[in-house]
Amino acid sequence: MTPAFLFATGIENSAPTIQQGRLRVDEMEKCGHYRYWRQDFDLVQELGIRFLRYGPPLHRVWLGAERYDWQFADETFSELQSRDLVAIVDLCHFGVPDWVGNFQNPDFPELFAGYAEAFARRFPWVQLYTPINEMFVCATFSALYGWWNEQLSSDQAFVTALKHIVKANVLAMQAILKVRADAIFIQSESSEYFHAENPQAIKPAEIMNARRFLSLDLNYGQRVDSEMYEYLMDNGVTRDEYHFFLENRLKHHCIMGNDYYVTNEHRVSADGTTRASGEVFGYDEITRQYYDRYRLPVMHTETNLKEGTQGDEAVNWLWKEWANVLRVRNNGMPVVGFTWYSLTDQVDWDTALRENNGRVNPLGLFDLERRIRPVGRAYKQLIEDWREVLPTQSVCLRVPIVLPSEHQEPWAQKKRAAARNSNQALPTAPATNDQGE
Repeated sequence: MTPAFLFATGIENSAPTIQQGRLRVDEMEKCGHYRYWRQDFDLVQELGIRFLRYGPPLHRVWLGAERYDWQFADETFSELQSRDLVAIVDLCHFGVPDWVGNFQNPDFPELFAGYAEAFARRFPWVQLYTPINEMFVCATFSALYGWWNEQLSSDQAFVTALKHIVKANVLAMQAILKVRADAIFIQSESSEYFHAENPQAIKPAEIMNARRFLSLDLNYGQRVDSEMYEYLMDNGVTRDEYHFFLENRLKHHCIMGNDYYVTNEHRVSADGTTRASGEVFGYDEITRQYYDRYRLPVMHTETNLKEGTQGDEAVNWLWKEWANVLRVRNNGMPVVGFTWYSLTDQVDWDTALRENNGRVNPLGLFDLERRIRPVGRAYKQLIEDWREVLPTQSVCLRVPIVLPSEHQEPWAQKKRAAARNSNQALPTAPATNDQGE
């Protein structure tokens, strides 16, 4: 029987390019996953975790249009299936193969949809997907901040990257649904807030607080705010491109996964520059803002904090984030899961992967020697304490998920057939107002 609450962790497959494309930052390589992947899966099970945000390294698998090297994916996903671990498959995490170029490439959406369909056909037992991770962050860091991939810094480059990334996500969802009609898509998107630090900063903060919704507005086929409509049109989005998103609403297949770190809130100066504010509102208040906009089930899909000199900083952050998740739930929002990200420490996260320093950041449930950290022990205990409590208190926490071992069960096949019939009968819903209702 599927657990009713999705306690999860992740193994990050980030692979952006830096230094004008000369160097690829492959987090799976830096963190040793290619060598220790079986042991990493052992660690997931040791914690009592059933759900794993995981995906093959896109740049190693996707060799060209309709050309793939599935060797590593076959090995790892066969192991996940045999262990009955539920993968939330992360198909594209911050980078594309060299032959694609970058997110300015207008062919990327259709090409990526082909890859997504090929993956779904090869691994038909996979049900949960994050086609493209943190679409807003990916476009921002690649084309507005100039840190990754195309390394551009303009509104037009940002909008171009964003429209291509979100269109790729939508087309990938459509392609996967052709193969797996009961697929569920968990968007992992950064949840942001921008605080004006003086009256002159109110206007730039308002613009940034509107812009933070763009990726999900487009992905869910929701009409953007009027100022953002002008922003999109002024920076290269055509009416036909905009209406593509309005006419391809798949939000009924989606869970709104949102990520929250201590760096997700910002102070805005009068000149529009920003700096980290630290936690001001916190996860519960910012999640309420996103939920009020999209009215979808919520999953907390990423958080972490560095283990510092006291040794309990990450443990305290875990407790705080979990308290926020419970508050969100108790305020009536359907919360279906929580994730500490990632399983192991990361490398060069302290520079957002834009520098190749080889610096290990103590953010994981385990260190890179695969030794458990205090936050790993605390998370294991949290799961033991709460996994049987939450389902008994609210039926809204149930998600219709089929475990890998249940894929061929008659009831599961019947469920997929019903989903196919429902998808064929359901017309694409138009976006009718700013709240998507």
